[in-house]
Amino acid sequence: MKFFACVLLAVMISFAPVSAAVEQCRFINSKADREACYDRQAKALAAKRKPDAVDDTKSKSLDEIGIENDRLSKSLRSICRGC
Repeated sequence: MKFFACVLLAVMISFAPVSAAVEQCRFINSKADREACYDRQAKALAAKRKPDAVDDTKSKSLDEIGIENDRLSKSLRSICRGC
């Protein structure tokens, strides 16, 4: 039982979220290393923000579907009067 608990604890620790290790660039003394750290953080931030552009295409397609639905409802109203 103790062995199982130790193995379970080791697995839980090994799968800890990576986001907890945030790099602190301001504490790096070397200017070149510090600027490289800032560049890495900027690239990571840009990668996180990139999927937001994909959402714009989804909203655009939803707008197109809404326009087509309006056209269809108008044509159905003209066909089926008094149904």
